[in-house]
Amino acid sequence: MMLIDIATIFPRMFEQVLNESIVKRAQAKGKVKIRVHDLRDYTADKHRKVDDRPFGGGSGMVIRPEPVFNLVKSVAKKGARVVLLSPQGRRLDQAYAKKLSRAKHLILVCGHYEGIDERVRKHLADEEVSIGDYVLTGGELPAMVLVDCLVRLVPGVLGDKNSLNFESFEGNLLEYPQYTRPQDFRGFKVPEILLSGDHAKIEAWRKSQALKVTQKARPDLLKKIRKGETK
Repeated sequence: MMLIDIATIFPRMFEQVLNESIVKRAQAKGKVKIRVHDLRDYTADKHRKVDDRPFGGGSGMVIRPEPVFNLVKSVAKKGARVVLLSPQGRRLDQAYAKKLSRAKHLILVCGHYEGIDERVRKHLADEEVSIGDYVLTGGELPAMVLVDCLVRLVPGVLGDKNSLNFESFEGNLLEYPQYTRPQDFRGFKVPEILLSGDHAKIEAWRKSQALKVTQKARPDLLKKIRKGETK
């Protein structure tokens, strides 16, 4: 079972996300356990304050190291990896998600305000993860994205174990087009090959379509294939 602890100053943001869809079912199956912690519970400040003004001046507030270190010490099990959600981190992709999904225990630290004390980054975090080159208010939304991405990779979470092999970004290809009933919707018809029952031809069609979709939308991924960077 994978254990995920989340450190945040806004724990209620996670309530709906963690109790819906695949993430909810994964927890119900006992495949994943997710615990959300309020950083304010781990500070010695009598007013439960977790931030302060930055040394050297500047705008905004910075999360202090004390509550983060205290929380990690309180919840960390042997082999736990501390992941800081940060714009400075490695950009999340499917290959990196697979690597992280093999961990038995992850502690996700959500930054906020103008950032988090550098000592957390240097002396506590094992990984830094970014979900893209843009600025968000805090690390809560990236943490939700990361949790959703990781949970579905845990063995036994998805009903069809083969479904992971045919998703976007597997082998650096985007997913082929999908169709369902009705066969004819307002004159837009399902490709005949998908109705043929010839699985070899269907598989070949899907591969060719995946290449076309990737070439059109993400030609940079095809460059990775040519360089042998398949996942």
